[in-house]
Amino acid sequence: MGRPTIIDVARAAGVSKSTVSLVLQNSPSVSDRTREDVRRAMAELGYVYNRAAANLRSAQIGLIGLVINDLKNPFFTEFATAVQMAISEAGYAAVVANTDEDPALQARTIAAMIEHGVSGLIISPVYGDEEASFGQLERAGIAAMQVLRRVSPRTDLFPFASPDYAAGGRLAAEHLIATGARRIAFVGGIEGRSVTAERQSGYLEVLAAHGIEPLLVQGRPTRAFGREAAGRFIDELDCDAAVCFNDLVALGVISGFASRGRVVGRDFRLVGFDDIEEAAQSYPPLSSVQCGIAEFGQDMAARLMAWLSEGAKPVPDTRSPVKLIVRASSAGL
Repeated sequence: MGRPTIIDVARAAGVSKSTVSLVLQNSPSVSDRTREDVRRAMAELGYVYNRAAANLRSAQIGLIGLVINDLKNPFFTEFATAVQMAISEAGYAAVVANTDEDPALQARTIAAMIEHGVSGLIISPVYGDEEASFGQLERAGIAAMQVLRRVSPRTDLFPFASPDYAAGGRLAAEHLIATGARRIAFVGGIEGRSVTAERQSGYLEVLAAHGIEPLLVQGRPTRAFGREAAGRFIDELDCDAAVCFNDLVALGVISGFASRGRVVGRDFRLVGFDDIEEAAQSYPPLSSVQCGIAEFGQDMAARLMAWLSEGAKPVPDTRSPVKLIVRASSAGL
């Protein structure tokens, strides 16, 4: 039998090849239990670490995985671009994947990234079957951050960070009330998802403080749903304003009103969420909660790289500030 290889060690320890490599490099991202399993397997197999060869390999650029739930949405595209550029400037390479809101695809993508030796991972996760994805990350002992959506409750293992969605909902609702609106809906967002609850929470808090009854018009956060909701506002719902789950919903509402000869900003006041580039270019220009997503992406890249290089694990829960950008859709034409 030939000399045992790193693949043999990985198989004996029940981990990936990249995890064994991280143990050999004394990476702080590997858990103590995983480290012990790998070293035990090395001892049992008689594996000898060729440090000279490893030093040559370490001259190669490091890989960071970036897994995004929906790159068709400009909000997530801008985030991914900011992360990728920050990672590249720091001398790493980013492997970017779109999982299209598919839990099975996400699990396969993460498995492939682990197998290809990513050093760390930033994931904006899909909802559903979180164990399939986060379980294998835990077993591999790879540093991984969940961002923009909290899917795994294990923020001690997978630190979470997002813009302060609740504060954004408060800013939007307070602004609409200040314009004189008194029947304010919250439009879009799928019931039962944490990101929906967070974006609604500030809105609900403000309406309760003013004694205003909330109206939740829930549905997929898409332009098509926003356009459909506009028809409901015109035909059946007694509303004079709305906070939208995201800008895509809000742009759909604007389109739906225009198709019926109504004008947002004059007949109805509207605030979106995320402040994607198109918000300022729509007619009327869309008021929106700005999340500073490019800066947020740069910060997430810096936090992960500090974790990998210095062992500075991010705190379990981080919220970045948001602000309301007021335009004609809520301020009036």
